[in-house]
Amino acid sequence: MLLKKTLKAATAISLLAATGAYADTLTIATVNNGDMIRMQGLTDDFTAKTGHTVEWVTLEENVLRQRVTTDISTNGGAFDIMTIGMYETPIWGENGWLVPLDDLSAEYNAGDILPAMAGGLSHEGTLYAAPFYGESSMIMYRTDLMEKAGLEMPDAPSWSFIAKAAREMTDRDNDINGICLRGKAGWGEGGAFITAMSNSFGA
Repeated sequence: MLLKKTLKAATAISLLAATGAYADTLTIATVNNGDMIRMQGLTDDFTAKTGHTVEWVTLEENVLRQRVTTDISTNGGAFDIMTIGMYETPIWGENGWLVPLDDLSAEYNAGDILPAMAGGLSHEGTLYAAPFYGESSMIMYRTDLMEKAGLEMPDAPSWSFIAKAAREMTDRDNDINGICLRGKAGWGEGGAFITAMSNSFGA
């Protein structure tokens, strides 16, 4: 199995400008995926070192996006820290809703952030969110099916080629579908793929 990939998104941690980021109890809104759940395992260590307690609000991705967008745009103040993506960060930074991360310690080494991630989490050169992890859009394919279809994957496949390859590799009699995409409704779970597709067309 081979793959081709492009950077698509980063999930990042951001401080909210209008809330008490230095309060005794920090309320963090985050998505309920494995990486963020593992991060919650560091809570006791964080509290021991800083004296701050942490209240986690863990939500499914679409619910999280709706809740934090409503809260921050109305100055609701329910969250001190949240995990957001590259779509929201520059817009919210421009609106003054996020704290600029321009005084990070040297130990953090902000210069080590991949340029594509840093750019997507910044507005006019100012970083507004620190990436926790990044995601890529990638094409993974079975070489045996590609060979059986009489095709060869180019270094830079077009969407027309992907569509053709999907049709050629589909074998309904043997329950083989030529392509599989994220299909759950919602921006981060299905819609964000449109960004990668648009970028490949020069958007």
